[in-house]
Amino acid sequence: MKIFSPALSRLARLRYWRIEHWVNDPIAAQREVLQDLITHGQYTQFGRQYQFSEIFNIRKFKECVPIHEYEDLKPYIDKILAGEDSVLWNTPVEWFAKSSGTTNDKSKFIPLTTESIEENHFHGSKDVLTIYYNALPDSDLLMGKGLVIGGSHQVHPLENNFQYGDLSAVLLQNSPFWSSFIRTPELSIALMDEWENKIESLAQSTINEDVSSISGVPTWTMVLLKRILEISGKKNIKEVWPNFEVYIHGGVSFTPYKNEFNKLIGPGCNYVEIYNASEGFFAAQDKHNEEGMLLFLDHGIFYEFMPTEEYGRENPRTIGLEKVELGKNYAIVISTNGGLWRYLVGDTIQFTTLAPFRIKVSGRLKQFINAFGEEVIADNTDRAISDACAAFDLTLIDYTAAPIYMSEKNSGAHEWLIEFEKAPEDLNAFTICLDKNLQSLNSDYEAKRYKDIALGLPQITAVKKGCFHEWLKSKGKLGGQHKVPRLSNERKLIEELKNIHFE
Repeated sequence: MKIFSPALSRLARLRYWRIEHWVNDPIAAQREVLQDLITHGQYTQFGRQYQFSEIFNIRKFKECVPIHEYEDLKPYIDKILAGEDSVLWNTPVEWFAKSSGTTNDKSKFIPLTTESIEENHFHGSKDVLTIYYNALPDSDLLMGKGLVIGGSHQVHPLENNFQYGDLSAVLLQNSPFWSSFIRTPELSIALMDEWENKIESLAQSTINEDVSSISGVPTWTMVLLKRILEISGKKNIKEVWPNFEVYIHGGVSFTPYKNEFNKLIGPGCNYVEIYNASEGFFAAQDKHNEEGMLLFLDHGIFYEFMPTEEYGRENPRTIGLEKVELGKNYAIVISTNGGLWRYLVGDTIQFTTLAPFRIKVSGRLKQFINAFGEEVIADNTDRAISDACAAFDLTLIDYTAAPIYMSEKNSGAHEWLIEFEKAPEDLNAFTICLDKNLQSLNSDYEAKRYKDIALGLPQITAVKKGCFHEWLKSKGKLGGQHKVPRLSNERKLIEELKNIHFE
């Protein structure tokens, strides 16, 4: 490992000019990406159907190609699985990233081409390293190993020519040989799909390594770190791994978990947020201690941004980078070198800066509470519960919330199910604090809470330990990138969780 590390570090540091190129001319970079996508796409079944050979600008592209959600593209994906060539992209598809829908039990199979793996996901990973070294030039990151908390992998049961797994598992399988020298654990452990045993194997196999970084979803990373501290008897991770310096996180908001990670890891840890979904590697944090991730603009993805109020309309309006505004909620629409065309990812984002273009994930397009006109999104609730937990010195494990609808006798309210490491002694005081935090963050919620006329005080249940774990397990979504939806505008999920809590 030590042989490769200095050379890899030098290469990573020297790449920064590539990033500056598209940061300094973002609009031109996006035009070039779209042109390249159309050139490839015109030789596909999809491209012939939508007359790609006649598309010469962005306006024409938007006129010819409708916006697609997964169900709209599924017939094309089924054709790929049936063995047809050049359906969505003009090079072979051998891998699929399995991404479970968070609002239903169905799995999505996102095609991964050689171009999307190499030019998007791996390119994005290299840029994360380059950005990190640019921000912290004295770092010795690659002198230690990176602990990767990946997903599971298995051969597709329908077509032996295709393989699938969580995105992280597919990327691990396709990584260059030298990456094994700077990564831990060994592949057989990294790709285990039974998560309870996997956590134990991860802990036992990495505790004596020289780990300098961890990449993974906060919820499972927190479980792993606690187990490592149990085994080692140390006070924090810095005592276990003295050269540890950065935690790379994504998948869910880190806001509710940061205080607990500070305690678990110890002083001097850096945190880097990334936005790497099955559909593409979109962005990464480039300024430490500042909110917002740098949007990757030359990684094989062309972006459009749909104002959230357009969702559900027959011909929803989208805009380009030159027209976006700070602080406004947009749904991301992408066209990619994986063969996704004008695809609605389902996440909502806000721009935090426009020069360069930085974003934060504000929620999910279908995950919100707006039963009474309060328009509460996950960004609001994440911040509100994080501040409340900090005020009461509590550790959050997970939460979800849904509306309680009005009746003849009562106003409406929001019901929260929260799993704490240890529940607050005064749950009512915690509830009042959470409510005040949410009012300060969302003026529509504040207005509906006025004198309890439309919305009463939230109703919070501190659920039993393992409640969310049991729900995920019952849905076959334990581990990896799977997570409990934070918010729902109906009560199906919350009732299922309550049944688990009270059984």
